[in-house]
Amino acid sequence: MAEELALDLEELKQLQCIAKRPRILSFISSEIRNLEKTLKEDANEASPAAAPQIPIPIATSAKAPVNPAPSYVTLASFSWDQDNDKVKIYVSLEGVEQEKIQADFKPMSFDVKFHDVKGKNYRCAIQKLNKEIESEKCKVIVKPKRVIITLFKACKGNWSDLHYKEDKLKPNLDKERDPMAGIMDLMKNMYEEGDEDMKRTIAKAWTDARSGKTGDSLKGFR
Repeated sequence: MAEELALDLEELKQLQCIAKRPRILSFISSEIRNLEKTLKEDANEASPAAAPQIPIPIATSAKAPVNPAPSYVTLASFSWDQDNDKVKIYVSLEGVEQEKIQADFKPMSFDVKFHDVKGKNYRCAIQKLNKEIESEKCKVIVKPKRVIITLFKACKGNWSDLHYKEDKLKPNLDKERDPMAGIMDLMKNMYEEGDEDMKRTIAKAWTDARSGKTGDSLKGFR
């Protein structure tokens, strides 16, 4: 149908070009407008109606729940013994599962955490050991009523304590006495106890000492 109308429209346009009488031209022009209108309506009916747009939901990344940091009960009370090669620390704690232990051994420290022990988390740690250990060899063994933490000594020998202690007998070089302080103290005492001539001599030596002439001024005291 649309094709026939299109052919009719084409012929009418050709006739419009060769027609001369006004009445014929008006009739042809009217028919051309009617055919163009009909073709346009047919074309609109043939085209499918625009489907309503359905909004597409935008996927948003789900926020992972923030788990609070676990709290720990510090195990400050434990016993220990040693031999020439290792130190054993005995922690009295029941209900510990081997797979729920988190152990961190370093050359001068250890931190062992016991998770979900009857609903609680426990921790046994020493931040600075008395001496160095072989961290890769250290281990944790679970027993029915206690846990054994084994530390392997980096150097064989006896430990006086588990915790590091500074050597109080170590000299403090920063507090060494100035060698000139003794000479100045001596001059001060001699000035206070001496006569006028001694005081004048010491006063001069004191002044020279401050100006860098200490050696010459102190010859009289040698």
